[in-house]
Amino acid sequence: MKIALVAQNATPLHPRAGSGPDRDDVGLSELTRKLAGQGHQVTVYAQKNQPDQPDQAELHAGVRIEHINAGPVPEAAGGEPGRRDDADLLERVPVFSGPLRSRWQSERPDVVHAMRWTSGLAALAAARDLGIPVVQEFRSLGVTERRVANRTDGVKADGASAARIRLEPAIGRCATAVVASNSVEVADLASLGVRRSSIRVVPLGVDTELFSPEGPVAKRNGRPRLLTAADLTQRQPLETLLRALTRVPGAELLVVGGPDEASLDSDDGYVKLAKFAATLGITDRVVFTGKVEHAAMPALLRSADLVLSTCQYEPSGSTSLQAMACGTPVIAPPVGGHVDAVVDGTTGIIIPPGRPALLAQRIRQLLAHPMLIEAYGVAAVDRVRSRYSWDRIARETIAVYDRVTAQAA
Repeated sequence: MKIALVAQNATPLHPRAGSGPDRDDVGLSELTRKLAGQGHQVTVYAQKNQPDQPDQAELHAGVRIEHINAGPVPEAAGGEPGRRDDADLLERVPVFSGPLRSRWQSERPDVVHAMRWTSGLAALAAARDLGIPVVQEFRSLGVTERRVANRTDGVKADGASAARIRLEPAIGRCATAVVASNSVEVADLASLGVRRSSIRVVPLGVDTELFSPEGPVAKRNGRPRLLTAADLTQRQPLETLLRALTRVPGAELLVVGGPDEASLDSDDGYVKLAKFAATLGITDRVVFTGKVEHAAMPALLRSADLVLSTCQYEPSGSTSLQAMACGTPVIAPPVGGHVDAVVDGTTGIIIPPGRPALLAQRIRQLLAHPMLIEAYGVAAVDRVRSRYSWDRIARETIAVYDRVTAQAA
C-alpha cells in the first residue's frame, strides 16, 4: 500500500523532547517505521521549517520524507529557525496543498493520512476529485481545549483558535474516516457532527523497547519519589500537586518540563511555581528538572515510586503510558487518554482533578504499601505491552486504511 502521511508542522528528521508537537514527531517516526516494516511504502509530507532541511530524505527504510517550501522560515527567540504556529500554518495551507496535489496527480497514493487540523485542510484540498480516501487524525480538538481553558483560566481564543474551532467539524465530516486518540474524543467528535461510523479509536503508541522495567535507573536520594511531566504554564494543575505534596511528609517531587534547566530562572512559569512552592515551605522537596530528552525519560520514570498527573486535558496520556511501560504506577484524573489507559485499582488510581487532599491521601496509601505499588506496576507493564505497543498501533492504523480503501474501490 502507498501511504501519504501529511504532517505539515512535523520535524521527524530531528524529533525533540517535550510536550505537544515534539512528542508528535517521536510518534510519527515510530508509526511510519512500523508501517514500513509491514511492507508498506510511506511518504511523509511536511512543511520546510528550517533552511537546511533537504527537499527529500529517507526517514527509515521504506519511509521517505518530502519537505515542501511554503514560504520564508519564521525566526524564534534568539534568531533561530522556529516552529510555525497555527496562524502561520493556516495562512500557508494553499501554498502547501498545491504541491501535494501535483505530486498525487503524478504518483497517486492509496490513502492519505493527515495529522492535525491544518494538515487535514491541506490534504482534503489536494485530494479533491482525485478519488483518494483521506484519514484525519486531530490528536487534540480545539473545542475541547477551549472548554478546558475557559473552565480553568478564562482564556479567550485568538483568530487562529477561532478558525480551528470553526473548521475542525467540517474537516471531520469531509474526511473518509477519523482516527480518535481516545474514547472521550469520540464523543466530542460526534457532538461536532462527525459520523460515529467513520470514527475509529487508535491511541498514541509507546516504544516498549525503550520504555520498559529493565534498564538504567536515575539516582535517588533515599526519599519517596513522585514525578510529574507538565507544561510549566499550566499553573493551576501544578499548584494542586504542590498543595498535595505538603500533605505527604518526606516525599520529593520531580517536575519534568519547560525550557532547558539552564534557562529555568528566566522562565515565567518556573519563577511563579518556585515562589508558590516557597510559600508552602516545600522548596527543598521540589526539583524542577527542565526539559528532559526523550531517551533520558525511562531512567527517570523507573526511579519514581509514582507518576502523577493533575492535568485538565491530556489527549494521549503519553507520559503516563511511558511510566506504566516502565512499571511505575500512575495516579491521574479521568480526562483524555487516561480514561482508556489507567485501569483504576489495577494499573494505578483515577481521581477527580483539583482535589489536593484526596490526591495526597491516595499517595500516602500507596507509599505505605510497597507490595501494592509493585503489583500495580506489573499490571501496568502488561497493559501497555498488550494495548499500546507500536506494533499493535500500526496494525490498527492499517485496518483503518484497509477499510477506507475498500470503500473507495
